[in-house]
Amino acid sequence: MPQPIPLKDHDKEQSLVNRRLIACALLVIILCLALVGRLYVLQVLQFDYNSTVSENNRVHVLPIAPERGLIFDRNGVVLAENRPSFDLTLTRERAGDSAKVLDTVAEVLHLPEEERRQFDKDLKRVRHPFEPVTLMYELSEEQIALIAVNQFRLPGIDVDAEFIREYPRGDHFAHSVGYVGRINEKESKQLDSVQYRGTQSIGKTGVERFYEPQLHGHVGYEEVETNAQGRVMRVLKHTDPTPGQNITLSLDINLQEAAEKALGDRRGSVVCIDPDTGEVLAMVSKPSFDPNLFVTGISFKQYAALRDSIDRPLFNRVLRGLYAPGSTIKPEVAIAGLDSGAVTPATRVFDPGYYELPNYDHKYRNWNRSGDGWVNMDAAIMRSNDTYFYDLAHRLGIERLHDYLSQFGLGQKVSLDMFEEAPGLMPSPQWKRATRRQAWYPGETLILGIGQGYMQVTPLQLAQATTLIASKGVWHRPHLAQTVGGVAPVDENPMPNIVLHNNSEWEQVNHGMQLVMHDPRGIARDAAAGAQYRIAGKSGTAQVVAIKQGERYNRLKTLERNRDNALFVGFAPAEHPRIVVAVMIENGEAGGRVAGPVVRQVMDAWLLDADGHLKPSGPPHV
Repeated sequence: MPQPIPLKDHDKEQSLVNRRLIACALLVIILCLALVGRLYVLQVLQFDYNSTVSENNRVHVLPIAPERGLIFDRNGVVLAENRPSFDLTLTRERAGDSAKVLDTVAEVLHLPEEERRQFDKDLKRVRHPFEPVTLMYELSEEQIALIAVNQFRLPGIDVDAEFIREYPRGDHFAHSVGYVGRINEKESKQLDSVQYRGTQSIGKTGVERFYEPQLHGHVGYEEVETNAQGRVMRVLKHTDPTPGQNITLSLDINLQEAAEKALGDRRGSVVCIDPDTGEVLAMVSKPSFDPNLFVTGISFKQYAALRDSIDRPLFNRVLRGLYAPGSTIKPEVAIAGLDSGAVTPATRVFDPGYYELPNYDHKYRNWNRSGDGWVNMDAAIMRSNDTYFYDLAHRLGIERLHDYLSQFGLGQKVSLDMFEEAPGLMPSPQWKRATRRQAWYPGETLILGIGQGYMQVTPLQLAQATTLIASKGVWHRPHLAQTVGGVAPVDENPMPNIVLHNNSEWEQVNHGMQLVMHDPRGIARDAAAGAQYRIAGKSGTAQVVAIKQGERYNRLKTLERNRDNALFVGFAPAEHPRIVVAVMIENGEAGGRVAGPVVRQVMDAWLLDADGHLKPSGPPHV
């Protein structure tokens, strides 16, 4: 039987449609209200915040690195300057996939894998948003052209021009002026993040490091408007950077070259000081190195060659070399003996070629094994008689000897503006108990009196101690900077002058040092032969390795680097000193014969004119 056909209920369907339309309308109204509400919050309630964020996305502040101050010698010769360089930079925010971009750069420029890996390390350095990272320095014209042709493949890559440091005199002033290098991760955490924005280099050694705040200057800024891709559309505001201050050093390039020539290819150092001011006139440490290698980043191979060299070219012997001073400190020991009353100029000691302490059978040998007979102070200084100074050290005792020698700056930092200076060591019973857990022995006082034993000083300290003999105890800290930004440096922690009970004692020691150079029996008479001025000097030969009791030094049986060091200190003209020179030659063996002529050549270069005549002197030395 057929089923009945159902009829549509139009009223019911119409009601269902109406309910659905109303629900949709309500949903649309709710969504519209939510949208309007959100727009109200963004446009009205959060207007200030969102407008600031929008502005920050559109406007960026880019740093402008200041130009580093220049460094000159006392004659105005440029020792450190800035030159333009075209560098490859990457702005990570504009690059997108930076790893892919760097791969393309390496492909375009045909770079080795080592440099490609270095790019990744550079990108990990701390930086600000939209601040470019320098990947390569000093691009060649060919490299710049390749980057330009492939620019469409290298988003975020730019070729920027900037100034980089250059040292036109190369290795001549590497140990005094120092060098700048790229800022490493440790330094970046310690530096002022505002002042060093956009700066790639910082002073690492020498004057460059000590006067970094003055040389660096102050950063400038540009406010720029960028599009969505980060490309600069226009400059809204520009603030110029403040360049660093120029520094004029007391070094003299002509004297520096003369000192290097006199030293030759030997390992050692030369320091020259003006006794009236403390200005360092020359500072040579050999062998040296080219500081330009470090400016934009030295290669691993080049650095390894310098670091591992047996001659240690990176080592500043003037400031960090610690050596036994040998007989060069005998003038200071003589001052201690005279001022304390332990001896007088007429006090005589008999020298049979050795010295023995009372109740001891150990013989402390004089360098002249046959002995010099009866010697007074003049003869002791002139002949560098060890026996006399053994006896004098015994009379003084270690406490007085330590205190007097410390007044001359031995065993402590003496410079005003030399960052790397080592303090050295002036031993005492307290020091030995604290470090060796041993008592001080009388024999150790004797060998300290001739500059051996535990005592260690730098060539700069030797030069300063000799300067105090020349200036009669007036302290001027040695310094390299003559002016910084046109202003002379100030010693905020001056050392007290050395005041003796009798000022004539300075002249007594000065006279003995002149005998070293000008008496027929003087230990360094050959070095002063034909001089047009009087020289006061003192030689020193310091052991590098100990020799057993009773044995003699035999150079033929001693390894070259274990042979004695040769030292010499002096000043001239002896009556009114205008220059103090200290020379140290590693393993040179004979101070008077080897180091003495170096001192003479340096003095001639400073005191004589082109015709070989003595230059006119200034006012008498005070």
